[in-house]
Amino acid sequence: MQIMNDKLVFLGLLYFVQGIPYGLQSSLLPIYLRGAGHSLTRIGFTKILYFPWVLKVLWAPLVDRVGSKRRWLVGTVSGLALTCLTSAALAPEAHIWGVAGTLLAMNSLASLQDIAVDGAAVGLLKGRGELGLGNTAQVVGYKAGSVFAGGGLLAVIDVAGWSWMFMLLTFVYAGVALFVWGAPVLDDEAVRGQQADGSRRTGQAADSMWPWKVWRRMLAVPGTPWTVLYVLTYKLGEQGAVTMFPLFLLDHHMTARELGFWNGVIAMGFSICGSSLGGLLLAQFSIGALMRRVFVLRTVSMVFQSSLLTILEPSPLMKGMAVLSMSVQHFLGGLITTLTFTTMMHCTQRAEESIQSTHYSFLSTLEVLGKLMFSALAGGMVDWFGFQVAFLFFLTLSAGTALHVWTATFTGALREHQLKEPPK
Repeated sequence: MQIMNDKLVFLGLLYFVQGIPYGLQSSLLPIYLRGAGHSLTRIGFTKILYFPWVLKVLWAPLVDRVGSKRRWLVGTVSGLALTCLTSAALAPEAHIWGVAGTLLAMNSLASLQDIAVDGAAVGLLKGRGELGLGNTAQVVGYKAGSVFAGGGLLAVIDVAGWSWMFMLLTFVYAGVALFVWGAPVLDDEAVRGQQADGSRRTGQAADSMWPWKVWRRMLAVPGTPWTVLYVLTYKLGEQGAVTMFPLFLLDHHMTARELGFWNGVIAMGFSICGSSLGGLLLAQFSIGALMRRVFVLRTVSMVFQSSLLTILEPSPLMKGMAVLSMSVQHFLGGLITTLTFTTMMHCTQRAEESIQSTHYSFLSTLEVLGKLMFSALAGGMVDWFGFQVAFLFFLTLSAGTALHVWTATFTGALREHQLKEPPK
């Protein structure tokens, strides 16, 4: 039990610091830019700063084979500390391109860190029970970091200032780097086996350095084709709504400070609760049965949220319904995310050990790509067609994904017998 707790603390802390750049860009930066008068289209284009996450699959084989997971993690987290120290010296009003450059660097380092910690997680987590708890630690840790950066820091930035905010982040990253350097959990035999068993897999490693052979071996892993389509599409409608609804409220009903609290802290708190519940439910129910029901509930919640767009006059009742809508949407989104990453890791564990980190990075890259591309276009859709038409499209996408998952639970990759506990 103590070993499992050590694993959860280790993974949760690393995913926490990995979520900080996302929180800065998804919650703090859009509200900051909107308050400065920028268009939704321009705000949407800031998603290009996430681009290193799309490319991480290209250098995942390097992380798999060069150096240890500990060195990659310490190096990337230390690099994030230095990047934050640089950001503390920049004023966003006068050095907007410098700030963009540091955020791009943060995403590059965080994407490298993600490959290393995902590879460690695949080796550390054994059995369906550990997979559920481990992926809960992953999702909850990541979202807690996002809440800390996008909600907590947004609420105090007017008082503390930009420089002090990034100085605080510098100390956070530096402390985590020291923790990882001495973490005993990385001495686990399963992780050592993945890092150091080169003599047994020399031939496989040499083959997998050729890109076409890597792709062929990854796509041959059972369940991969369905999982690829799923991770590309499962968040499209939800992501559009989650990105644009707070900006609708900023235009009509709430101030930036109110949004920082209700959307950046409270709603994200519900997201963390949903992610935590997902791990507990996985110990009792099959993934297929859970996903079938939760996706239907998400579609219903989007119907409710879309109906609020017709109420333009600010009122306490409208604010209350808006907060309820965001909270429910984030709760269900958090639950779905835990189920999704568990499904991805279950699929990856069927792959050969020599390509597991690359396989999981491939799936997680596609997951980010699906969200990133649509988030960048969602603002333009609202500018062109208005909130009501755009949200009708988001709702249609969400309903389509629910149908896709529902079908797979009976005839596809989510059938009960295909999600048996993997052999130990």
